[in-house]
Amino acid sequence: MPKVHVTETVLRDGQQSLIATRMRTEDMLPICPKLDQVGFWSLEAWGGATFDACLRFLKEDPWERLRKLRRALPNTRIQMLLRGQNLLGYRHYADDVVSAFVERAAANGVDVFRVFDALNDLRNLETAIEAVKRSGRHAQGTICYTTSPVHDIDTFVAQARELETMGCDSLAIKDMAGLLTPAAATHLVGAIVREVSLPVHLHSHATAGLAAMCQYKAVENGCQHIDTAISAFAGGASHPPTESMVAALRDTPYDTGLDLALLQEIGFYFKSVREKYKRFESEFTGLDTRVQVTQVPGGMISNLTHQLREQGALNRIDEVLAEIPRVRADLGYPPLVTPTSQIVGTQAVLNVLEGERYKTITNEVRLYLKGWYGRPPGPVNEALREAAIDGEEVIDVRPADLLEPELETLREEIGELAQSEEDVLTYALFPDIGREFLQERAAGTLQPEPLEVADEEALVCGPAPTEFKVTLHGETYHIHITGTGHRHQTQRPFYVLVDGVPEEILVETLSEVEVAPQSASGIVPRGRSEAGSTRPRATAPGDVTTTMPGTIVEVMVKEGDEVRAGDPLLVTEAMKMETEIRAPIDGKVTAVLVQKGDHVNPDETLVRIEP
Repeated sequence: MPKVHVTETVLRDGQQSLIATRMRTEDMLPICPKLDQVGFWSLEAWGGATFDACLRFLKEDPWERLRKLRRALPNTRIQMLLRGQNLLGYRHYADDVVSAFVERAAANGVDVFRVFDALNDLRNLETAIEAVKRSGRHAQGTICYTTSPVHDIDTFVAQARELETMGCDSLAIKDMAGLLTPAAATHLVGAIVREVSLPVHLHSHATAGLAAMCQYKAVENGCQHIDTAISAFAGGASHPPTESMVAALRDTPYDTGLDLALLQEIGFYFKSVREKYKRFESEFTGLDTRVQVTQVPGGMISNLTHQLREQGALNRIDEVLAEIPRVRADLGYPPLVTPTSQIVGTQAVLNVLEGERYKTITNEVRLYLKGWYGRPPGPVNEALREAAIDGEEVIDVRPADLLEPELETLREEIGELAQSEEDVLTYALFPDIGREFLQERAAGTLQPEPLEVADEEALVCGPAPTEFKVTLHGETYHIHITGTGHRHQTQRPFYVLVDGVPEEILVETLSEVEVAPQSASGIVPRGRSEAGSTRPRATAPGDVTTTMPGTIVEVMVKEGDEVRAGDPLLVTEAMKMETEIRAPIDGKVTAVLVQKGDHVNPDETLVRIEP
């Protein structure tokens, strides 16, 4: 048995899992010389959510980060996570975009491409893997591990064989939710090693507290590569600690040969770095054995919590966690990994909050049921599919086969803002935030979100209470805030339970400190909150509203249009998922009160229809 090799994840998945991908390049570069000395098999440093976070929050060019890391790590393979035909976004891109992205990523410094598909539809890996091989880089085919009535060891072994046939250089088992148990790891790894000649890598999140044991059992059964994270960014929703696994394997036939003292020095560096990012810590990144029942990864729980908190419905989290397996079953048991975790989770939230399953169906669920994400692992709920796609044809081919080449069109659209092919690809992956980033760069106005909460914002930097007791004139009342309405001038409604009895309280503000409202990760920039909006509350049957707070991404009607009940009017985005807002009645559009980019809340009238 050869020694075990280690892939270090602190610069990508470790920090993505624990501080919402907010680590800046300036905090990575000082420790790179020591990381480069360790002798890791690879250092995962790019891909996943890092590209999006660089543009959206850090205002860094992700390509420039990659180039800087390449120069700072001359002796270490740089590894990235690639979502197959989705690349780093949330839809399938045309083959020319996928090929160009892989070629540029390789040219800028990526050595190892870990390529996966959320549905384990291996057709969605073909173009990316072929592009990696053309670039002379290491193609790592990936199986997303999950459990369901349609997933078993034979299925995973068959996928491993197919990945070997596709020309992959190694094979990764991606246990993104931390579902593996030591027994399951023993049987799965053993079966794959017996049937496939490729080196096997195990990527397992420590959410349930089992990943380190799973890795050891996997190593005993032929796994030669494990993913770990330096201790300061290990555990919980991240991975087993690098130092601990190196110590556990020392003086065994599987000894990694890595210098524990050097690793500890690196760990202390990252401990101080993590202190800078306290603002982005989540209470749901620790040990949580519920994942073994719900299959909900830690990052997904954080998103669900944010969605429900914005609705004043955090007390319904258990209902949502119970609804997720039902939605997952309706969709044919997809593994819960980006983007399917968001697709399933957001739909579950809608089902719970609206009190009626699938009253509103997100665009992503509609596309999924049409086959635009690929082939579901198991049969879907046909009644749901019929309701969602409204008679449209279900595709059965590789989705990208139906996409026309788009790179030239995208290059023309972004025009002179793109100073390089990399800029064009940035725009291709994220048209809105990519264009915004390139515009701000051209104007010299790039400004990252603050690491520290401003003094006046410190008053609300902690979550406001939603359940408490009030004593008034000697009487104590149990108050539970279930929701808030839109503030109109100085008045704002609050929906509460007083000793279990629902009440609406109208609060009139006489004085206040101007603060920024909170978001999932801290403070929402001024101008994006509900404060100052003049949209009226919905009162009439033709007043169109949204179920969840979000952003308008498309307005599909104008004043004077005649519409029928069920016609699409708007598209909103919440938590990276889009939902069509449809007409509640037949009639004429008499007012459109929103435009693209507006932030909206559930009780606001967005469009007015008169019968």
